[in-house]
Amino acid sequence: MRALRIFLIVVVILGVLFVVVDRVAVHFAEGEAAGKLKTTEGLASTPDVSIKGFPFLTQVAGGTLDDVEVGIQDYDATTGTAGKTIRIEDLKADMKGVTFTGDYSSATAQTATGTALISYSELLKNADAQPTDLGLGFTGKVIGLADGGNGKIKVTLDVTVPGVDAHQKVNVLSTVTVKNNTVQVHADNLPKLAGASLVEDRFRQASDFQQAISQLPGGIQLDKVQAAADGVEIGVKGSNVRLAG
Repeated sequence: MRALRIFLIVVVILGVLFVVVDRVAVHFAEGEAAGKLKTTEGLASTPDVSIKGFPFLTQVAGGTLDDVEVGIQDYDATTGTAGKTIRIEDLKADMKGVTFTGDYSSATAQTATGTALISYSELLKNADAQPTDLGLGFTGKVIGLADGGNGKIKVTLDVTVPGVDAHQKVNVLSTVTVKNNTVQVHADNLPKLAGASLVEDRFRQASDFQQAISQLPGGIQLDKVQAAADGVEIGVKGSNVRLAG
């Protein structure tokens, strides 16, 4: 009985030591991966990298990590316009099947899914700042974006009324979609403006706009989008996504 008790104590101690070593190793690997990602993507701050699954050391031995979560704050994505970027407040990605080199200088995920949040104020920057001719002497431009409920964006336009030098605020509900890495905002219905009947394509030159978002980390792509309380939530996905290297 005494020998069995000693054996069990040794097993418990070894188990605890293995867990400690495993957690230390995963913490080190997360730091290394975060540093490499920061350098590779030219990030202003160090991203959050969380390696899931236990034990970590057996995954390392197999050469593939099952699940790695990455979080990046305030990422400036390109827009296709020289010198112009759009800030993603919160970019999260869940990477599956991550292969890596021994020094973590290179890592590639078999698949990736995640979300990106862009505030309404940031999205508004791309709306045309110059008034658009709506016909009949009316002009209009987008001055505000907000959550319209039921997955819609409320677009506020400043419309000038001809002859009286007056301004009228007009709200329209718009549908937001994604196509070819571009967020598109499209008004559902035309507003009523002081009895004026506006030609639809003219009005849409003021109310509708699009925002290209490209060169996301690792080459992930825009997948879907919906309006939310604080901005537009974009689903992202990718395959053979390079985390570093």
